[in-house]
Amino acid sequence: MERAGLHPLRSTGITVFQVNVGKLCNQICRHCHVDAGPDRTERMSRETAELCMQALAQTDIPTVDITGGAPELNPHFRWLVEQARGLKRHVMDRCNLSVLLLPSQADLAGFLATHRVEIIASLPYYKGPQTDAQRGEGVFDKSMEGLRRLNQLGYGAPDSGLVLNLVQNPAGVMCRYTLSVSWDGTLYDCDFNQMLDRPVGAGAPRHIRDFNPAQLQQRIIVTGNHCYGCTAGSGSSCGGAVTA
Repeated sequence: MERAGLHPLRSTGITVFQVNVGKLCNQICRHCHVDAGPDRTERMSRETAELCMQALAQTDIPTVDITGGAPELNPHFRWLVEQARGLKRHVMDRCNLSVLLLPSQADLAGFLATHRVEIIASLPYYKGPQTDAQRGEGVFDKSMEGLRRLNQLGYGAPDSGLVLNLVQNPAGVMCRYTLSVSWDGTLYDCDFNQMLDRPVGAGAPRHIRDFNPAQLQQRIIVTGNHCYGCTAGSGSSCGGAVTA
């Protein structure tokens, strides 16, 4: 980093406001760095969700990235989508696809389409046995049905404006342009730092209630050995490759 003139690593400005609404999920994935699952109780409260939208309104950050867990299972997920879209921000939903088949989420696909939400759909492999081995028996078939429901609404169709990406991850050092908010409102440089409980560095506000755009946009990024997963560009969750 010193040789490249990047030490200390600093934010280049926030273009992605990532909101992790909790760890509740309808799946149990062996590779999940969040350790999410049906028995997790951590979830973002309405108060914290409102603080997130109040903070967003102070900025011109163009993209809101909602993640979890299965973010759609948080009772305030749809409110967050509506509020962010009301602020004319682009909204992305990190969707595991099988959540679309839950009886309680029967109208979810339609809701996402109505609000023009970009779907980042995670699918660990293009064949059933490998996917089920990681995510549980029958998850691949449920994921395919979820994709079909989205396709029927226009997701992935040319000129529909409804964007559907499969396992798309950012290239480069995403911490430089992302601010990640945890379910309890703590601020992090990225989702991976969040899971390691390494909040933003000294000198920057560490909770969404103390949000200060100017300070956060100039903050020094907290780094560690896990950062090689992003910077290497392959062999990690942010840029792996499928091999036969």
